Amino acid sequence: MPFLDRIDAAKKLVARLHAYKGQNPLVLGIPRGAVPMARLIAEQLDGEVDVVLVRKLRAPGNPEFAVGAIEESGWAFIAPHARSAGADDAYLEREKQAQMETIRKRRTEYTAHRPRIDPAGMIVIVVDDGLATGSTMIAALHALRGQNVKKLVCAVPVAPIDTLDRVAPYADEMICLETPFDFYAVGQFYREFRQVEDEEVIACLEAAKPARPG
Repeated sequence: MPFLDRIDAAKKLVARLHAYKGQNPLVLGIPRGAVPMARLIAEQLDGEVDVVLVRKLRAPGNPEFAVGAIEESGWAFIAPHARSAGADDAYLEREKQAQMETIRKRRTEYTAHRPRIDPAGMIVIVVDDGLATGSTMIAALHALRGQNVKKLVCAVPVAPIDTLDRVAPYADEMICLETPFDFYAVGQFYREFRQVEDEEVIACLEAAKPARPG
């Protein structure tokens, strides 16, 4: 397995992101698993850390499989395979509403502990623990593209080549450490891939250096 755990993966990403050290990058983790990674990367690059709130749209009867993703403004990316996975318009509308409710709850909870950071004019590095379909990363990058960022970087430890090709048009730079041929799930590339809870996300945000209010 390429990575011991998410922190090991984050340390390896730092080496590929070292050019941004000293440029005060904003490192955004996709909750929940990538937030501890984003915190470590931000610390190592002398940057700031925050979250970008997006949610996977789950396939009918298969909640682990994404048929798209939705970001905080309500914009949704619908994957080409959504229809074949059984997600019709009515199902997608219900799923969007359910995931937007989770996003609203998380924003309320996270912002209560530390103000949101305005990404305008900053180099923004969006981190996830891996990409499968790429839907959530596409939604995250789309959310940020309209916020006048200086540069938009996607940084992940592992993803299939076809997923990287799908995501690349939404970023200015793509960084991926491993592109295995046999890809079934992100967790297969980690020796330890535990669940990250909201309490840990909040602790990461509180422990980070003071935010520049948005």
